[in-house]
Amino acid sequence: MKKTPVFLESLVTNMLRLRAICPFSWRVFQFRPISCEPLIIQMNKCTDEEQMFGFIERNKAILSEKQVGCAFDMLWKLQKQKTSLLKNAEYVRDHPQFLTLHNLATNKFKLMNDDTLVNVLYVTQQFAGEAHDPLVEALVTEAWRRLERLKSTMLLMSEDLTGEQALAVLGAMGDMESRNSCLIKRVTSVLHKHLDGYKPLELLKITQELTFLHFQRKEFFAKLRELLLSYLKNSFIPTEVSVLVRAISLLPSPHLDEVGISRIEAVLPQCDLNNLSSFATSVLRWIQHDHMYLDNMTAKQLKLLQKLDHYGRQRLQHSNSLDLLRKELKSLKGNTFPESLLEEMIATLQHFMDDINYINVGEIASFISSTDYLSTLLLDRIASVAVQQIEKIHPFTIPAIIRPFSVLNYDPPQRDEFLGTCVQHLNSYLGILDPFILVFLGFSLATLEYFPEDLLKAIFNIKFLARLDSQLEILSPSRSARVQFHLMELNRSVCLECPEFQIPWFHDRFCQQYNKGIGGMDGTQQQIFKMLAEVLGGINCVKASVLTPYYHKVDFECILDKRKKPLPYGSHNIALGQLPEMPWESNIEIVGSRLPPGAERIALEFLDSKALCRNIPHMKGKSAMKKRHLEILGYRVIQISQFEWNSMALSTKDARMDYLRECIFGEVKSCL
Repeated sequence: MKKTPVFLESLVTNMLRLRAICPFSWRVFQFRPISCEPLIIQMNKCTDEEQMFGFIERNKAILSEKQVGCAFDMLWKLQKQKTSLLKNAEYVRDHPQFLTLHNLATNKFKLMNDDTLVNVLYVTQQFAGEAHDPLVEALVTEAWRRLERLKSTMLLMSEDLTGEQALAVLGAMGDMESRNSCLIKRVTSVLHKHLDGYKPLELLKITQELTFLHFQRKEFFAKLRELLLSYLKNSFIPTEVSVLVRAISLLPSPHLDEVGISRIEAVLPQCDLNNLSSFATSVLRWIQHDHMYLDNMTAKQLKLLQKLDHYGRQRLQHSNSLDLLRKELKSLKGNTFPESLLEEMIATLQHFMDDINYINVGEIASFISSTDYLSTLLLDRIASVAVQQIEKIHPFTIPAIIRPFSVLNYDPPQRDEFLGTCVQHLNSYLGILDPFILVFLGFSLATLEYFPEDLLKAIFNIKFLARLDSQLEILSPSRSARVQFHLMELNRSVCLECPEFQIPWFHDRFCQQYNKGIGGMDGTQQQIFKMLAEVLGGINCVKASVLTPYYHKVDFECILDKRKKPLPYGSHNIALGQLPEMPWESNIEIVGSRLPPGAERIALEFLDSKALCRNIPHMKGKSAMKKRHLEILGYRVIQISQFEWNSMALSTKDARMDYLRECIFGEVKSCL
């Protein structure tokens, strides 16, 4: 089982301080109706988890916030009686009624008194399977908000914080993305005083949070660097070495000396894939930082990369079990996995393909989603397992199973059966699924041109959107923005691709705010703009950074008449490097209605590496969806890959000009 986080202990301490400072509000929070007692007595009579889950199922509609807290306490009390804590925690976490309890806590945590809030936070962390459990984040944020109601008191108290408490406050500030400069200064002053007493993992946490909060103080980082290097010289444990190296790589001066490199080399034979991946990311960060020197040290770093590649391949080739391999994949993100090892990893997974089943299919799918690597063999196997073993698959694993198909823009042979089976399996749980996950699921399906009416009705109704709004308030600003952006993309997709559902477009204001941040053209875009102006006959025949109806941003736009002659924009053209206004009078108007007969509007899109799969020039889901939308709006879409544009064949200006002429005036619709 997980060790209780330092932050949790400190949070309890601070909540008790709050209790002492505000006894009146504490008494108010402690009030509960007498009718709570009979249900709590029933809970206390439960002797195992199944009885508790049966109780939750029968009483979910009437449980108060106090009773929800008691239910968490009882589950933890029963859990502590087990001999195999980890195995039983997975059973509890994956039970549908635990999710019901989870959702009840999400809806009621603001009503909980401080004791209940902290207890639920503690128990939830013990059972949490995700790195970022939304309920844990919500509880942490609420606890911190209650503390912040006393801001000035906390600022006075900050000088008296212990080292552990200062670390806890820093963690909470990171969770909330709070950049209160006065509090950061006070907290880092305490951290500086206690720096020698922190363990490597705590030093990594400090480095990560201060980097995220844009803290800059040379003397603090100098002492931190010195401490990390001294730990590194005396460490022989692979995980600890990787933690220290990762922390050093995040510092303002991430350079590592020969002693540090030797320490990494010494532990390589004992490293698992997590350690190797962490080392590779750190070394690449050093090389990027030191690339201008090209000295002997950089050569050693490149040699170290080769050794990391060797040991990584060796570990993959010696893998003899998918179960053992997937344990290492659990905390790995494919997008940070070294390019040189990714192909070997996919080959290893393909070797164990027949071992993919209802137990591990969600984890394998999640890893593939993060790799941007298209393996049709693996995706076909995942789809086959989902169709054949759907009754054994936990319903809340479905979004993870669908995601790689959405990200990588791939339809398996039995596409409709696969998607239909997955959605049908989830339908009866739509009302209790986390609203954020529901939005992400809807968006994933939309990229695959799959629009289940029941799901869309569950999302686009006043009750759900009000629930979503209330939960967005408890998220960090960046995560809240991601959820809102996906909701906008889903709304746009439904309006354009399924007008028969008559779902209104309600994201004008959001998009206008979002697009305020769009700047002018960079050097490469200005170069392309000038070339297009030459090809088309003048700068008044091309527009850059065009916003379409429903706010898709098009890199470049031009119009050809029925004889394929460019039409000038005249006074509507924008100056080089400026953000254009909305190009059309109405944001719901279809393009073709404003053009002369026979004319066509052309969108030229330049696709960077993020728009394509890592192993082949295949468009990912979002780029493919954007192309569909632009075509619905009346565009002829020309998509040009950066790999093609920067290839040897297009290494001269003349070659590029000819290429653009062929794309625009010829019959080529996609230049991938």
